[in-house]
Amino acid sequence: MSTLDIQIQGPVARVYLNRPEVRNAFNDGVIAELSEAFTRLGADASLRAIVLGGHGKAFCAGADLNWMRAMAGYTWEQNRADAQALADMLWTLFRCPLPIVGRVHGDCYAGGMGLAAVCDVLVAAEGVSFCLSEARLGLLPATIGPYVVKALGEQASRRYFTTAERFDAARATQLGLVHECVPAALLDATVDGIVATLVANGPAAVKACKALVQDVAGRAIDEPLRAETARRIADIRVSDEGREGIASFLHKRDPAWKAA
Repeated sequence: MSTLDIQIQGPVARVYLNRPEVRNAFNDGVIAELSEAFTRLGADASLRAIVLGGHGKAFCAGADLNWMRAMAGYTWEQNRADAQALADMLWTLFRCPLPIVGRVHGDCYAGGMGLAAVCDVLVAAEGVSFCLSEARLGLLPATIGPYVVKALGEQASRRYFTTAERFDAARATQLGLVHECVPAALLDATVDGIVATLVANGPAAVKACKALVQDVAGRAIDEPLRAETARRIADIRVSDEGREGIASFLHKRDPAWKAA
């Protein structure tokens, strides 16, 4: 049985964690299916955006208890391989060329925080509980750490990694992890509005914008970076999409991708 529910609606894919009986907790099956799904969807030229959410009462409650019991008996080598699969899955989502809009409700704990952090736009319902709970179990959020620190910020991460405190969606918004914190009744409408905005933009431009942020973040603004950014804008200006976008603006008409 699949751990995911994947729905394709025109240019938008909606991926839902589909283990509501365990609050969408992770196991090795979820990790493998997420890796496969986002590799496949990211390569689909007909798609323009992906929504990531969860069925049931929670977005993702972290690691599955049965999986954790099994891992208690793993050797170091088995633990290393298991953790590498999670690290590779998060990288696959992070580098997915399509923008990912996260739809978060209920609890978002531990590994679920990693999923939230790799989303490009994160929408959360009021009252959502976030928690980096690993330290309570004598563990640490290592594989999700690079993404959570990027999304949450270094100073906030110092606190919440070490204290394992819960914090709500309003606090997550203040810290920059969440982009939109809305009443639960408006969660889907808000997600749909953001998706509509993404789909209205140039498909290649959206992918290029996502890659640009990831590639320049944290880099020194030196001569090689200035040259690279100049090359990127020159490349897209002479592309078919770039020429069409400028022509549509000048002639006050919808671009071809929007009309289609």
